[in-house]
Amino acid sequence: MTKKVLILSSSPRRGGNSDTLCDEFMRGAAESGNEVEKIFLRDKTIHPCTGCSVCSRDKKPCPQKDDAAEIIEKMLAADVIVMGTPVYFYAMSAQMKTLIDRCCGPYTEMKNKEFYFIATAAEEDDTIMDRIVANFMGFLDCLENPTVKGTLFCGGVWHVGEIKGNPKLDEAYKMGKNC
Repeated sequence: MTKKVLILSSSPRRGGNSDTLCDEFMRGAAESGNEVEKIFLRDKTIHPCTGCSVCSRDKKPCPQKDDAAEIIEKMLAADVIVMGTPVYFYAMSAQMKTLIDRCCGPYTEMKNKEFYFIATAAEEDDTIMDRIVANFMGFLDCLENPTVKGTLFCGGVWHVGEIKGNPKLDEAYKMGKNC
């Protein structure tokens, strides 16, 4: 069955290590016949949530005029959502967190989604991913019937290109191929 796969790459560096893993996931998912789109969040204008409650209390579109609504619509239409982030100070990137916060109103419409989490960090401690997954789960816990299908962590990569030749690239490809 063909799935609609949406990859949200929140690296501030195009071709950064987490972005490269997202590309490999995308390659695998596309080769399996899925409809795949990757959004590089750095290229988008996403303002922080202002807490105005227009979306949650009034059930109206967010009054901010930026790219968040378009991205959230794609999240709502997707079967699979891949959330890729570099790890900064043991947390997801600001770009990813800002997008998640903007899901405040429409999150109730996100139902039955499959999720994959991809993260990279300079530090090699695999337990870092536990923190990242816990952060993502704060979002998923508010959704109806989400399923975490996979997580992938690659430590020991900091500067652009340090992931080259890393076996985690093949893992990302295979994860995408099997999504």
